[in-house]
Amino acid sequence: MTNDTVANNKSSAGSQAAKIALDGLWKNNPALVQLLGLCPLLGVSSSVVNALGLGIATMLVVMGSNVAVSLIRHQVTDAIRLPVFVMIIASFTTCIELLMQAYTYELYRILGIFIPLIVTNCIILGRADAFASRNPVLPAAFDGLMMGTGFAVILVLLGALRELIGQGTLFSGMDLLLGPIAADWTITVIANYKQFLFAILPPGAFVFMGFLIAIKNIIDRRLEERRKSLQPVTAKVSKRVRVTGNV
Repeated sequence: MTNDTVANNKSSAGSQAAKIALDGLWKNNPALVQLLGLCPLLGVSSSVVNALGLGIATMLVVMGSNVAVSLIRHQVTDAIRLPVFVMIIASFTTCIELLMQAYTYELYRILGIFIPLIVTNCIILGRADAFASRNPVLPAAFDGLMMGTGFAVILVLLGALRELIGQGTLFSGMDLLLGPIAADWTITVIANYKQFLFAILPPGAFVFMGFLIAIKNIIDRRLEERRKSLQPVTAKVSKRVRVTGNV
């Protein structure tokens, strides 16, 4: 293999990784663009700790299932593909559930049914079928990481907005996830704040989610307008038409 071939392979792998990262974090974000996983996204994002706990759990399941599906992609036939994928996702979800019961039991009780419902999250099955079943292990794992991170970032951002406007605090109860080291992480942004119940309840989550989607669309539109403005303008060339014959 020549040096040029190695360089081309590295360049191709780098461009693929960049595309996967950009898709997962922004252009094809599962929460903002695909609008998948809205049930847990809106149901448990009332605080940063709840959102972060579910976001990390979902990200680990996406990565694990993508790796497993990529490893067996040549051995599974189309007839049993989807049932096998669901069994793999259910196995990783069960592992995460047992780990949360062992180490973050109070947070596990707060999240409740949304942890087992990770099995039915369309993001995980969608990436397993659309990407992991058609690509090698490393790209599949990186795709799971980026898609899971993109989902978790929006989940945490939504939780921060709802906690701030609903309770006037940030990072309240982080010890439920990180242990005693995070017991004093609570930031009281507004002292003596009376709770804004609408922001804490699910209807508030719909409103804040709509604002986040609108902000992303505005940013995308301005970036597109800027890209078009930077493109060179080609001058129009006038063509002379020669007319012959009688009218």
